[in-house]
Amino acid sequence: MKNYTITVNGKAYDVTVEEKGASTSSAPVASAPVAAPAAPVSSGTAGSVKIEAGAAGKVFKIAAAAGTHVNAGDPVVVLEVMKMETPVVAPKAGTVASIEVAEGASVEAGDLLATMNED
Repeated sequence: MKNYTITVNGKAYDVTVEEKGASTSSAPVASAPVAAPAAPVSSGTAGSVKIEAGAAGKVFKIAAAAGTHVNAGDPVVVLEVMKMETPVVAPKAGTVASIEVAEGASVEAGDLLATMNED
């Protein structure tokens, strides 16, 4: 048997799957909801510069919190895209105004990840 976590309509489930050819057991296979990711962290005011996802993936890490000063090219959010860590960087120097996603959240290309105010 193998254990997997799957997501259906935005809700994660832990499942156990029997491999083909493996002996069958009379025990039922159970699934249970997994805790949702933490809520996004925001300073309460959105900035004028939007930072968006360039590809679909999962938020791996928040690299810069709201209120942090960043330079152009500094990572703000790190996405896991096709099993690779992909930093999403600040397009210009400024201060991160809000983080609109939480670690572990799934995102689509074009989704708003953060906002910032330029210097």
